[in-house]
Amino acid sequence: MTTQAANEVRRKKKKSILWNILTILVLLATACLVLYFVAIFRNPVSPLNLLPPAATATIFLTDTPTITPIQQPATWTPTWTLAPSSTRTRAATWTLLPGVASETFTPSPSLTFTPESTIDSPVSVEISYHPATEIYPDSSCNLLAIGGEIVDSQGTSLLFFPVELGGSLNGQVFSQLKLSGSAPDYGTSGFEFQLADHPIASTHTLYLQVYGDVEGVLTDKIYIDTFDDCARNLIRVTFTVNK
Repeated sequence: MTTQAANEVRRKKKKSILWNILTILVLLATACLVLYFVAIFRNPVSPLNLLPPAATATIFLTDTPTITPIQQPATWTPTWTLAPSSTRTRAATWTLLPGVASETFTPSPSLTFTPESTIDSPVSVEISYHPATEIYPDSSCNLLAIGGEIVDSQGTSLLFFPVELGGSLNGQVFSQLKLSGSAPDYGTSGFEFQLADHPIASTHTLYLQVYGDVEGVLTDKIYIDTFDDCARNLIRVTFTVNK
């Protein structure tokens, strides 16, 4: 082999070694870039990230997190305000007839009331006492409730008449409103107020008052007695509007 040929072979070997080195460097650089991007992807807030994401608020949890719900008072109810009519006049005093009460109702001698507004037709009130198992078979003696319905003289249910429960029982003050039709267990126009989880005796401390759908106050305050008796822990009150 001539000297010129030998030099040519050496030059080719040098070029081959150079390209091999460059190839290895490129592969190493590619591997490093892949590792770098994987590290940034797995931990965006890594110190290696030249463009880290904006910091977010950190949520600290205690060892035993608890939630305290906000509860309304036991007797909380919306306030119902009725504006009296400017043309309303006071009607004469009238007394419930003994015949409208059921056989199980013992009226007090002072059970009279005066309507606070003009009433075109009288409203009959029937009050009776029953065991709560008639409505709630599993209640036993663990309930004291007042319920009933509002009907007209033909027995047709009158819906959406506001019924107010007021007064107090065993130191607890009541001021609640229910609409007729909200408790269908008592009838189509039924309503109900649950008072306690056991029978309590009281005399003229609780009352019901009915408001008309248009004409305002329909009855005066009808006072209800309660008894410490499991056979009389459900009080049914039926209002009959004689239109």
